[in-house]
Amino acid sequence: MAESVVLDPVDLHLLRLLQNDARATYRDLAAQIGVAPSTCLDRVTRLRRAGVILGHQLRLDPAKLGRGLEALLSVQVRPHRRELVGPFVERIRALPESRTVFHLTGPDDYLVHVAVADMADLQRLVIDEFTSRREVARVETRLIFQQWECGPLLPPAPRTTGVEPG
Repeated sequence: MAESVVLDPVDLHLLRLLQNDARATYRDLAAQIGVAPSTCLDRVTRLRRAGVILGHQLRLDPAKLGRGLEALLSVQVRPHRRELVGPFVERIRALPESRTVFHLTGPDDYLVHVAVADMADLQRLVIDEFTSRREVARVETRLIFQQWECGPLLPPAPRTTGVEPG
């Protein structure tokens, strides 16, 4: 498990702001936080080096790109051996329809978020790219009606024991 990085309130505020708008300038961030722009630059540089900030992504609307139908594919791979699953994951990641791939515990081995043009395109994808593979034992498809982004990711709040100091 990766080691946590200690973050102070300025770091947390900076991360919250950047997750809401990664294009904000250091001057704008500094004004909102109440520090110098050079402090923001130094903090962001430190957070990148520590691996807290992994990069910046551009979010696109799949429907505007002709991929208005999204689904989650639960995939069971048999046998579940490294020499089979490595190439399977790389192949699935390379598909233009794939948005995210999760390796899971439980009865399903993978959950794949896909975006396709329509139901016929989804059927083609499942049959040609998933169930036709020898290592794929089962695919279960769930359509996504709607999705919402959640708030910024921050470290968990410190736990309290519920015991009053005595």
